[in-house]
Amino acid sequence: MADAPTVKTDARRHHDPASRGFASDNYAGAHPEVLAALALANGGHQVSYGEDEYTDHLQRLMHSHFGSTAEAFPVFNGTGANVTALQALTDRWGAVICAESAHINVDEGGAPERMGGLKLLTVPTEDGKLTPELIDRQAWGWEDEHRAMPQVVSITQNTELGTVYTPREIRAIVEHAHERGMKVHLDGARIANAAASLDVPMRTFTNAVGVDVLSFGGTKNGMLFGEAVIVLNPDAVSHMKHLRKMSMQLASKMRFVSVQLEALLARDLWLRNARHSNSMAQRLAAGVRDVDGVEILHPVQANAVFARLPHDVSRRLQRRFRFYFWDETAGDVRWMCSFDTSEDDVDSFVQALKEEMTH
Repeated sequence: MADAPTVKTDARRHHDPASRGFASDNYAGAHPEVLAALALANGGHQVSYGEDEYTDHLQRLMHSHFGSTAEAFPVFNGTGANVTALQALTDRWGAVICAESAHINVDEGGAPERMGGLKLLTVPTEDGKLTPELIDRQAWGWEDEHRAMPQVVSITQNTELGTVYTPREIRAIVEHAHERGMKVHLDGARIANAAASLDVPMRTFTNAVGVDVLSFGGTKNGMLFGEAVIVLNPDAVSHMKHLRKMSMQLASKMRFVSVQLEALLARDLWLRNARHSNSMAQRLAAGVRDVDGVEILHPVQANAVFARLPHDVSRRLQRRFRFYFWDETAGDVRWMCSFDTSEDDVDSFVQALKEEMTH
């Protein structure tokens, strides 16, 4: 028999590792401490589907952050976390009240409707934040069989517009929702940035104020992949593990999601990363605030800067740094900072903006 052909591995770097942009915190790579944790978990065999030592330890770790009743269900991504969590909180005829700008409404490709079978009842907001009064625009008709039944209020912390709810604001929403028989879901894709902005533990605006279920984000804060659904109120959901499997979010090698969450949460990596990205957003906002023709649209409270500037300036600037239009017709853009954004990155971007504004 002839010898089998030799297969050579020819993996090459296909990008400039010094390249930075301001399009999304998803663009950043994985934090070195997260990569080290993955390598640590890689040796030997571990039981699959969440029966491993890393996922077991993660449960105890979540208790320290979110209380003794918290139970974490690691998943692959944020859309999976949100859809699975909302399914767990609703009946087949249930609906979810959310801000019109909410990620579940704008950026998840119809997954809550198509995959979760959920009706989204949206409310326009000025700053991305719901209030009890805004919720009441959709919180009605529970006995009307012609209308999807409002069963959940979903809020995002921090919001898609970069604004942050105070613990008091979330408590008011939770109490208002619970009084009306509804449950509360918090989309925490950037929960670490919100906690860093408020300078409080994450529990202060989640389980301590009565939130029922949390989608905990890690990918935007230094993980390679993975998020978690955290059930804070066990009485609010049923059969969460079955829903996760049906939603195609059950990882066979779950230890590789769990160990990344452990790397973030065991010490203070989650907070260090978030504080840094927030501070870079503050530096960016300060650098552009006084530039003629540039308007900061929302309070810069986390790691996002929303601005309005001439369309042609944005188009030229995009050739030098990646970022997205938020509302291209109005000339609104979004600039995101990441855990690996440097002061030099920000200063170079601000200088480029000034150059293009005088072009």
